[in-house]
Amino acid sequence: MSTLITPAELVAAAEAGTVRVLDVQYSLAGDGPALYAVAHLPGAPHLDLDAVLAGPPGEGGRHPLPCPEVLEAGLRAVGVRAGETVVVYDQQTSLAAARAWWVLRWAGLKDIRVLDGGLAAWQAAGLPVTTEVPSPDPGDVNVTPGSVPVLEADGAARVASDGILLDSRVGERFRGETEPIDAVAGHIPGARNAPMADQLQADGRFRPAAELRDFFAGLGADGSTEVGTTCGSGVTAAHTALALHLAGVDAVPYIGSWSHWITDPARPVETGSGRDRD
Repeated sequence: MSTLITPAELVAAAEAGTVRVLDVQYSLAGDGPALYAVAHLPGAPHLDLDAVLAGPPGEGGRHPLPCPEVLEAGLRAVGVRAGETVVVYDQQTSLAAARAWWVLRWAGLKDIRVLDGGLAAWQAAGLPVTTEVPSPDPGDVNVTPGSVPVLEADGAARVASDGILLDSRVGERFRGETEPIDAVAGHIPGARNAPMADQLQADGRFRPAAELRDFFAGLGADGSTEVGTTCGSGVTAAHTALALHLAGVDAVPYIGSWSHWITDPARPVETGSGRDRD
């Protein structure tokens, strides 16, 4: 089965009782719980990206890897049990859902699906939403950190030089023309720009796999060499890793990303189009 799941497929799986559905609505303003309170899928508890799917901001960047014990407690609190299929969704673009997909796999969970198009797709299909907050029984999942690889700064530099490092920020931030969030503008030398928006359809769903393969192949990421992903803080990097996965290309995210890279002033900074011009 595909990593993505449609609203109709999710309805069938939920009726069969074969999935655990988690709401991971999120924005940079940190208002995921507020978004959840407005509307969410019936029976879906909220999993907070900032509190559970990332560690505290600091030297590791704005969204570093979570503490395994915190992650395990957070997953058990929303009822996740060992061996079950987990479906994650956010408002529309799967930005936070992709971060959840990657972190849960890093934690050793095997079967993670993403509701393509998120809550917007669910509502567009005429399916019900609710404001009722469920009270799931505690789960028993065990977290095994490091179950999938992650790039550190040195690894990201190596991939940018010897493989393909894709930066999923908007072009203006990649080129260093503007930087509204981090203290330094620019990108990791050798990276190529692959804006997240270019990987999606207008309604927030992922582009078809064939289109994603062509898009990434145009940037050199055709599976013939090592591929890494990066962004501002490691959230969008996970989204691009998922898009590459859908295209059939293995990729490893640099979770610290730009917000971690710039904590060491000795690390070089590149501006302009970089290897995106090739």
